[in-house]
Amino acid sequence: MVCCLVLFLATECSCYRPMIHIKKVIGMKKENKCHEPCFSSDNCIQSCTDGFSGEIRFTCNKKKWQKSTENCTSLSVEELFKVIHWLLWDRPGTRDVVQGIHRHCPLDYVCIVDAVKSSETTSGNIAFIVELLKNISASLSNEVTREKMKSYGEVANHVLDTAAISNWTFIPNKNASSDLLESVNSFARKLKIHSESENIVDELFIQTKGSHIDHNTSEKSFNFSMTVSNTTDGILGLIEIPRRELQKLSPGASQAIGIAFPTLGAILKEAHWRNASLSKPVNGLILSVILPEGLKEIILTFEKINKSQSAVSHCVGWHSEKRRWDDQWCKMTSDVINTVRCHCNCTHEVMSFSILMSPESVRNKVLDYITSIGLTVSVLSLVLCLIIEVTVWSRVVVTEISYMRHVCIVNIAVSLLTANVWFIISSNFHRKSQDHKWCVVVTFFSHFFYLSLFFWMLFKALLIIYGILVVFRRMMKSRMMVIGFAIGYGCPLVIAVTTVAVTEPKGGYFRQDACWLNWSPTKTLFAFAIPALVIVAMNLLVVLAVAINTQRPSIGSSKSQDMATVIRISKNVAILTPLLGLTWGFGLATLIQGVPLVFHIIFALLNAFQGFFILLFGTIMDHKIRDALRMRVSSLKGKSRAAENASLSPTTGSKVMNR
Repeated sequence: MVCCLVLFLATECSCYRPMIHIKKVIGMKKENKCHEPCFSSDNCIQSCTDGFSGEIRFTCNKKKWQKSTENCTSLSVEELFKVIHWLLWDRPGTRDVVQGIHRHCPLDYVCIVDAVKSSETTSGNIAFIVELLKNISASLSNEVTREKMKSYGEVANHVLDTAAISNWTFIPNKNASSDLLESVNSFARKLKIHSESENIVDELFIQTKGSHIDHNTSEKSFNFSMTVSNTTDGILGLIEIPRRELQKLSPGASQAIGIAFPTLGAILKEAHWRNASLSKPVNGLILSVILPEGLKEIILTFEKINKSQSAVSHCVGWHSEKRRWDDQWCKMTSDVINTVRCHCNCTHEVMSFSILMSPESVRNKVLDYITSIGLTVSVLSLVLCLIIEVTVWSRVVVTEISYMRHVCIVNIAVSLLTANVWFIISSNFHRKSQDHKWCVVVTFFSHFFYLSLFFWMLFKALLIIYGILVVFRRMMKSRMMVIGFAIGYGCPLVIAVTTVAVTEPKGGYFRQDACWLNWSPTKTLFAFAIPALVIVAMNLLVVLAVAINTQRPSIGSSKSQDMATVIRISKNVAILTPLLGLTWGFGLATLIQGVPLVFHIIFALLNAFQGFFILLFGTIMDHKIRDALRMRVSSLKGKSRAAENASLSPTTGSKVMNR
């Protein structure tokens, strides 16, 4: 039987001597000084407590010492076997422990289990045990029995305990978690299944199941139910081998093995970050699958740990060579309520799978429908808005203020219309590796035109304040145009160009799963969010100023006059809200993780239909535009009647008769 993964096995082992290692490091304070005030460049080393060998290293962060690494260990060859007479090697270490296992308990490995399970899960002990398991897997020369797998699983279970998770952070070897996963998979690859179906390892934090399979089997599945922590119920996991895959098997007995880890996802670290958009929390069991040669297709079902509706799930496989999660090996087939179903390919590089959680965005059919319908209505409304503006332009731009007001509306409509078009392109654009430059273009123009929308809204707000505060002195129209275009297009261009120039060379400009600004680790999304939210806050102040200016209380005013004032204020606020982009303020609520879906629906409704609101409140509700439209229609009717009368006049009729 061949496993679906070729694992890297260590050729050299770290040596764990039962002695305290105190190193002299330049720039580091002496031990027992790690509680004094510090500076940002300071480091500190402290010895471990009695009974442990090794050291603890601290770095100074914000004038406080923070632990960076720790290798305190109480485990050694002597501790594991409680004998010294057989230890004659010059370099005792984890490799010598393997030799001791082969000497003392070659059939079941139980001679080390009690010593490991009674040890504290310090960072040093965890590193020692991981190295031990790795060397045991590397030294295998024959088949693994059920008894060996059970003892191996008990040792691995000790370092996967929830109480040990926090100490994984301080292990100097940052690949320790991936080493553990690969070692367990490598060890299980040589496991020999004897009965039809076996539950081999049944620990709290690791389970191993195996079964015989052949080409006549209808289908095969492994069910797992494991507790992630003391506060959660059992999390389910299911591995299915389809019948069409099993039919590929040649006649004869074969076997399949499934391994489940409930807590490994919390400590598994990626060694190479391809793109931070995939650096998301593991949201289910990690399931490893060992299949015979030639079988690749598997179906995995994961129950979510975090069942928040604001989380998007990604099916991924762990690439053992690159030491990272990769979404190329899996495709999500369903995401229903709390369960995700993945269709994955098991290869020599990828044999462990899970689901990742993305809390930044929400995927929901209701939101998809709202966005699709809203964008369609918005685009049509903006086109109609521009047609109306062109039709009535000469009749409504009679003063400098009215001229600039309509310039703002036209540019707001153009910016939003263009941004929506680029959004539609990016939404229907499935990026491949060779389309990197095209995705940069899509992201840049989407970013630029959405920023232009907000900056033209800002200029409109400034124009309103200018109209309220400045009564007698007016600015020249040409100067106002220069300021308007500098704010509306100049500022967005500077921000968009700077963002792409700084982040694109580092490969952090856009997200991996969409042509839009990245969030982690480059935080390019701030280049849109910060200007937009600042402009929304400023425009809100302008709306408040308009409301205060509209309210003109008079002594002895009647209730009807007060009601008219309230209606006037409400009308002004309703008109200004979409024109100044205040609906985007609802986006703040959607940034909160776990916020109810209703907030996302409200935000989608208000902003997907923003083009319609601009047409309604910025154009149709303007009585001057309505009057100009009526005059335009009357003029067209008058010309039509004149042409009709001319065609029916006696002179024209005689000419027709003569013809």
